[in-house]
Amino acid sequence: MRIVITGATGNAGTALLRRLAAAKAEGEDLQIAGISRRHPESPAPPYQDVEWHTADIGEPGAVPRLEAILQGADAVVHLAWQIQPNHRLDELFRTNVTGTANVLSAAGRAGVGHVVCASSVGSYSRADKDRRVAEDWPVEGIQGSHYSRHKAQQEALLDDFEAANPAVAVARLRPGLIFQKEAGSEIGRYFLGRLLPRAIPPRPRVPLLPVPPQFVFQAVHADDVADAYWRVLHQRAAGAFNVAAEPVIDPNALGWLLGARRVMPLPVAVLRAIVDLTWRARLQATDAGWVDMAAGAPVMDTTRAREELGWSPGHSSLEAIAEVLAGLGGGSGVAGSPPLQRR
Repeated sequence: MRIVITGATGNAGTALLRRLAAAKAEGEDLQIAGISRRHPESPAPPYQDVEWHTADIGEPGAVPRLEAILQGADAVVHLAWQIQPNHRLDELFRTNVTGTANVLSAAGRAGVGHVVCASSVGSYSRADKDRRVAEDWPVEGIQGSHYSRHKAQQEALLDDFEAANPAVAVARLRPGLIFQKEAGSEIGRYFLGRLLPRAIPPRPRVPLLPVPPQFVFQAVHADDVADAYWRVLHQRAAGAFNVAAEPVIDPNALGWLLGARRVMPLPVAVLRAIVDLTWRARLQATDAGWVDMAAGAPVMDTTRAREELGWSPGHSSLEAIAEVLAGLGGGSGVAGSPPLQRR
């Protein structure tokens, strides 16, 4: 099986390369190609034994280049996504939405039989936190969040592609927040900027945690997401799959992880105003849309992934978050990966 992965040096991409290397060691006949804007800086695992291609999926004229790379591929896994710079939304749209359209167009032209795409819990419309939603919940996004809007637009592109290419198996994974220790530096840069993470101690602790009660979310370890991708590829599965570990994280659980002595409920509107003001002043890197998404994104039911793929996470959500906090405080990264470079 020849598998081409876009965004292969990122958080989920690196974990998927590890999972595919394990499958090859178990006897699977796999040929792996990676597409990234910047090649790995060294041939160290898991980037070795991968056929690397440099391409910017969002640039004009990208489709012929991508089509050539995808020739002979049995499957393409589209993981490429851009979160920063979020002060330039046109640049994010170019990669996230236009880039997805280009990859799908190239896959259709190259005759790829299986398209697997990284969607997100962020693609879903708002929902109350006291119920779990299955994969049939509307995917219209949360309008205050550029990430959520782009994920919903990506889902619409997948729907159109699926309708136009009925012989192609189209799968989309909708994971919760994806964490691993090695992504600590990257996540720090994306959400705190380049300066604030340097002030975070190796074991982050906060005395008070001003988190709104609506901040209830799900997380999953990158290795467990990678295993879900492998199961989709191995089974040539199609459709949407929610992917998240237990338990669901609420403010009390987050306070326990951060060693907070007290969780202080803060109105969403107040926190949003603070985040928006500090983002506009470029004091930190998280825009207010992430507050909207944290407050509005649903809690997902993962029954379909567990029953149809035989998937179950090997890490709890608490373990995944504890890992990334340790990685954030310690400046962890992956040797050779431009996105996951150490602080």
